[in-house]
Amino acid sequence: MEFRIQHWLWKKLTSWLAHEPPGSSEHLSDYERLQYEVRPADVLLVEGRSHVSDIIKTITLSAWTHAGLYIGRLHDIEDPATRRYVLDHMHYDPDPGDPLVVEALLGEGTVISSLGRYDGYHLRICRPKGLSRQDAISVIRHAASRLGSDYDVRQILDLARFMFPYGILPRTWRSSLFTHNTGVATHEVCSSMIAEAFHSVHFPILPVLAQDDEGQMHFLKRNHKLYTPNDFDYSPYFDIIKYPMLSFDELAIYRALPWDREGVSGLASIDPRVLEPFYQMNAKTKDIEQGQKLTSIGKEKPA
Repeated sequence: MEFRIQHWLWKKLTSWLAHEPPGSSEHLSDYERLQYEVRPADVLLVEGRSHVSDIIKTITLSAWTHAGLYIGRLHDIEDPATRRYVLDHMHYDPDPGDPLVVEALLGEGTVISSLGRYDGYHLRICRPKGLSRQDAISVIRHAASRLGSDYDVRQILDLARFMFPYGILPRTWRSSLFTHNTGVATHEVCSSMIAEAFHSVHFPILPVLAQDDEGQMHFLKRNHKLYTPNDFDYSPYFDIIKYPMLSFDELAIYRALPWDREGVSGLASIDPRVLEPFYQMNAKTKDIEQGQKLTSIGKEKPA
C-alpha cells in the first residue's frame, strides 16, 4: 500500500515537472534551416519551457536546459545493427525522412524522438570539431544502446545539492554523483548520456588537464554525471552553430547600394568630377605600393 502511494505521488510529481505551461514561442531559431543543416553526431541544445527546465536554469545559470544527440534519418544510420535497434525502440511509426534525436526525457526515459518536436523552440547546434566518420558512428551506436533507460531524476537533485553546504545535509540526502556503480547505467539524464557517448571514443568535452610526476601532461575525463547541457556550448572542442529566425546572410545588403533604377550608363557619360575621388584613392594606393617596393629593395643585402 505504501509503495502504491509513493508511486502515485512520484507520477504526479513527474507529470508536474514535465508539464509545459501554455505560452507563445519566441521564435529565435530558424527551424527549417536548422533541420536542413544539422548533421549526425551533432549535439542539439534546447531552451525548454517545462517546470523542470526552470529548475535546471536555476541550477546551471544557463538558458540551455536540455540536450539531444542528432542521429540523422533512418537511412543515415550507417551501422545496420544500430539501425535495427533504433527501429525496435521507436514508440511511433516513423516517416523514412524524419530527422531523429536520441534524448533522455523526464517521464519517458531515453527515447528516440522526431526533431520536429522542437519546431518553435530556441535551439543551437554544437558540432564536435574533427570527429571522424567512424567515431561519429560509434557515438551514435553508444547513445542508441541506452534506449529504454529511465530518466535519473536523482541526478538533477544531486546537482542541486551543490548549492548547499555539504556538511549540513543529512547523510541520506548527500550526493551519489561520485558513487561508482559497476555495470551498465540504468538511469540517465540528457547531458550525461551524450557525454558518456563522446567519452567512449575519447573525444574531449571539458577534460581535466593533469601533470604526472615526470612532467607529462595528460587529459583526464570528467565524471560524465557532472555534465550539463551548457557544457557543450562552453566546450572549445565543439563548434557553435546558430540559425536565427532573421539572418543577416539572407538580407542581401548589396541591394541597398545606391543603384540608378532608371537604366545603365556608359563610362563616357559620367561626369568626371564624380569619379575624381576614386582616381585620387587609386593614385595614393599606387604610391604606397611603390614606396613599399623601394623600402624592400633597400633592405636587401648586396651579393
